[in-house]
Amino acid sequence: MAAEEIKVPLLVSHLNGTKEDAKNSVFESESFGRRFWVESKKLWRVVGPAILARLATFSINMITLAFAGHLGNTELASVSIICNVITGFDFGLLLGMASALETLCGQAYGAKQYHMLGVYMQRSWIVLFGTCIILLPIYIFATPILKLLGQPDDVAELSGYLALCIIPVHFGFAFVFPLQRFLQCQLKNAVNATAAFVSLAVHIGVSYWFVYGLKLGVVGAAVALNISWWVFILGMFLFTVCGGCPETWKGFSMEAFTGLWDFLKISASSGVMLCLENWYYRILILMTGNLKNVEIAVDALSVCMAINGWEMSIPLSFFAGTG
Repeated sequence: MAAEEIKVPLLVSHLNGTKEDAKNSVFESESFGRRFWVESKKLWRVVGPAILARLATFSINMITLAFAGHLGNTELASVSIICNVITGFDFGLLLGMASALETLCGQAYGAKQYHMLGVYMQRSWIVLFGTCIILLPIYIFATPILKLLGQPDDVAELSGYLALCIIPVHFGFAFVFPLQRFLQCQLKNAVNATAAFVSLAVHIGVSYWFVYGLKLGVVGAAVALNISWWVFILGMFLFTVCGGCPETWKGFSMEAFTGLWDFLKISASSGVMLCLENWYYRILILMTGNLKNVEIAVDALSVCMAINGWEMSIPLSFFAGTG
């Protein structure tokens, strides 16, 4: 009798389990093929749009390189240094720092504290914007820095001038990466992909108009890069604040200014891990500046890195989907 009384609560607990428990029980009893298909659909819901978004955003830089390549070897080498070294340096650091949102927003969403996703994103904006200010001298003094690293004078001077032109892109990184993580944690990657393709279409048209229509040359290509990235940012931002995320975006909050030191420590540790993996690509570009026929060497390496970057968009998207 005592044994039966002990078993009763277990039996009742099983019968009164949640619907999710019942689904998991049925799922585990199905064949491997069926389980693989169900899990694959869940994964591709995140990975598919993420791949398209990464390909589109990476193609923006590649189109800029293509337009620069039609202007001359020096122009292409200078734009390659800007896209792959100058912006690449803070791109890796800021992207890594924004990756802290994947953990924090994921935990908040799972705990049903939906409003905290918006607060975390605003904290990330503040921390990353401050980091951009600290990194700003790299853009302002790009020419002497590149000369010190052994780059030819003509390439270094043009690269330094272009670095000043794309400072808006530099500060745009502080907003775009948190927005991407914010939407990704809510499985709204389709918004990210849509905004990316709209900005890509804008970039093609604006680049052609500035370079060939207005005859602005490589400066026009750099200005077009600013416009396209900010179209991408504004697309995601307007979706967020105009009702696309009613549960997770409750407007700007003073709560975002609290706990910034702890948030900075988490972001910094994430940033260091990613940027160390990212910077060795950038070092290769700088090393080619010490070779003969610098323009040709930098141009060829940039093309190879472009192909590698397109390829890496796929595994990186699977990584994001798994997370």
